[in-house]
Amino acid sequence: MWIVNLLEVPVRRWTATGMLLMAGSLTVLGQSPQNTDRETKTLNLTAYAELLRSDVRAQKVAIITEVMGFTETENTAFWPIYREYDSEMAKLGDERVAMIAEYAQNYPTLTDAVAEKLAGKALDLEARRQAVKAKCYERVKAALSPRTALRFLQVEHQLLLIIDLQISAALPIAASTKESVK
Repeated sequence: MWIVNLLEVPVRRWTATGMLLMAGSLTVLGQSPQNTDRETKTLNLTAYAELLRSDVRAQKVAIITEVMGFTETENTAFWPIYREYDSEMAKLGDERVAMIAEYAQNYPTLTDAVAEKLAGKALDLEARRQAVKAKCYERVKAALSPRTALRFLQVEHQLLLIIDLQISAALPIAASTKESVK
């Protein structure tokens, strides 16, 4: 409950930003007949995902600092671990943005083969993301304590869920084989 209260203001900001950008992305992704250019769709969706990532990343340090309430010693031990973790997650985020761009580019003519390739990439990326989080948890647990590591994992999980939900909400669901993409 205390985390929700702490995140209330940033979530409103992200939601407002996400809603504005999402509206633009959905228009570009074929919800409006006025724009069907694939390159524009891809660029707008990629820009949306990147902007959302940068907006949240700018707030994460402040949120983590507030929620964790580290002592000076804990602070010194935690932040180098977090910076390495964040760097690894940023690389995976770059891969995700590229995958979203590939999906957007292929969306109008999505074939089973491309769908299978993208699903495989998405599952692999999620598995690697979980492995990076697990590695960070182990390092924080060893440097500080299991309780502190769990608290960090909870906060990080909530922040990642916010990002994932907003990006996912902007992506159109793949059409079934019975539907035609407009």
